[in-house]
Amino acid sequence: MGSSADSPSRRRRSTPPDEPPPVVLPHVVITVTQTGALDVAVDGATFPPPESGAWTRSTFGPLLDAITEDRRVAVRIEVRETDGSVFTDLIHARKPTPPTPAEAESKDPRGTRSKTRGKHAPDLVEVTGEGFVPGEDVAVAVIVSHIGATGTGHARALLDTAQFKSALREGTGEVILFGRVSGTTVVRRLL
Repeated sequence: MGSSADSPSRRRRSTPPDEPPPVVLPHVVITVTQTGALDVAVDGATFPPPESGAWTRSTFGPLLDAITEDRRVAVRIEVRETDGSVFTDLIHARKPTPPTPAEAESKDPRGTRSKTRGKHAPDLVEVTGEGFVPGEDVAVAVIVSHIGATGTGHARALLDTAQFKSALREGTGEVILFGRVSGTTVVRRLL
């Protein structure tokens, strides 16, 4: 029998000095008051309201933008409603997207400048919906097929990646917008 110093519960876990510390997300707690104002704290410190007044439900989007520095910082958010319900979510930082030049200048061998097209501009389709909490993350999903649930309420889908490409290329099918906080679901047919 080994000594108590060798037991797993007594060992200390040490991290090598060159290993970075674990990532800790800022914790945002938003408490809705009876008047509808929002009391906001980031890591326990009060987050001051804008000079124009208090944070409210209608300023939820600008509040998230202010806390996340326009989505450059990921945060863990907790919203406490007056009825005692609590909603939690992670607001992810957006990856910076480099600007894509619409046209690139190139020189031909004769020394004259000519304009050539850069990357092919994407064909965009707008899908809109209402009923979401201002500033919440909304998931976007392309429906490529439908299946039936079993008698026990289970469903299983086997997906072929060609289905995704076909639906996107042909612009057929449907799109779901799903609010991660509100649970709002909007289904729209692509035209």
